[in-house]
Amino acid sequence: MSIALPGGREPQRKALNAGEISRIVRDHLKFRAKKGGKRADFRFCEVTRFDLAGVDLSEADFTGAKLGQCRLIGTRLIRCNLYGADLRGSDFTEAVMDHADLRGACLHGATLTSASMVDVDMREGVIVTADGDGGLTPMSFDVTPAEMNAAKASHADLTRAKLSNAFVMQTDLSGAVLRDANLMRVNMTNSDLTGCDLQGANLTEATLSGAVLNGAELRGAKIDRANLHNANLIGAIYDPQSLETAILTGARLPKALGSLRTSLAEVLKNHEQWVNSNGRDGIRANLSEIDLRGQSLARRRLAAAILRCAILPGCDLSRAVLATTDMTLCDLRDADLTAADLRGANLQWATLTGANLEGAKLSPVNIVGVTSFIWHTDLSHARLAGACLRNADMADLHLIGADLTGTDLSGANLSGAVLRCSDFTGAKLDGAKLDGADLTDAIGLTA
Repeated sequence: MSIALPGGREPQRKALNAGEISRIVRDHLKFRAKKGGKRADFRFCEVTRFDLAGVDLSEADFTGAKLGQCRLIGTRLIRCNLYGADLRGSDFTEAVMDHADLRGACLHGATLTSASMVDVDMREGVIVTADGDGGLTPMSFDVTPAEMNAAKASHADLTRAKLSNAFVMQTDLSGAVLRDANLMRVNMTNSDLTGCDLQGANLTEATLSGAVLNGAELRGAKIDRANLHNANLIGAIYDPQSLETAILTGARLPKALGSLRTSLAEVLKNHEQWVNSNGRDGIRANLSEIDLRGQSLARRRLAAAILRCAILPGCDLSRAVLATTDMTLCDLRDADLTAADLRGANLQWATLTGANLEGAKLSPVNIVGVTSFIWHTDLSHARLAGACLRNADMADLHLIGADLTGTDLSGANLSGAVLRCSDFTGAKLDGAKLDGADLTDAIGLTA
């Protein structure tokens, strides 16, 4: 796709001063309020290191503009034309860019943390000029494919974004939402996609070499002929058949139970001995990256065990002692954690959709010794949609940015819990205690 400009000459970018920018913004705000004014026209203008934070610039035209290192925190850029724009190094934290045209735009090194970019178009694009002989010449300063290399886009919402053929290398997309996005032939080499939601995304022939996909949600994604050479898929949720045509040389995948040096029963026995002797005897259990599906760990004493990225869907962990256990990025879908002791456990980025945690203990642990401190249970960024947490003790729990949609929290004790940015849409909170809880930017809560 290209935009043709007449005249046979490349337009020179016009550097705007503060007065000119302020006038354009004032006129645009009047236009948006239907009080006269004029739509903002920044086409082929240069606006460098300017503060436009919080301004509503929706539907403005930035075709071919240079907005290098601008401050655009919380700025509204809905349906903006940013075709071929140079946005390098600008800060778009929490900006709303839904439906924006970013074809051929350069976002190298930009900050897009928690930005809303639903339905953005970041496919290939180039601005060309007519050469007088019926031909078209690309403008020299434009980047043809959209580029987002080295950008910081953690927790950005890129639902249904069009990123085919884009360069998104070494980019932080941890916790980002890319549901149903078009990522065909996108280059995401060495990007961080930890906990990224890629459900239904089209990753056909995408390059994900060296990418980190720990805890990424890939169910329903098309991964045909994708290059996952040296990618880290530990803790990722995916349909095994979706990887049949992918390049997986050197990729890190979950390990089979048989890869343990000793039997699981021996590992558990040695760990209980380690716990009972305060670490003097036995061996601390390390079941990280092990596929434990189908195993029963009910009532087992696994306090302080290491279970990072373990695969435990549907496992029976009822009444298990898992205090201070490292369960980061664990797959615990539909697991039975009824009355389990999870005090002080680290469950960041864990997937607990449909899990049963009724009556579970998730309050802090007071560590007493030479130096005393409080060890908080951490469920930050965990997926708990549809889980049961009835009557769970969650006092002082850390639950930042978690998905609690449709979760049953009836009678749960959330006093003093840190619940910032968590999504409670459709959650049941009958009789739940929220005294002193930090609910800053929590979603889906009513008075």
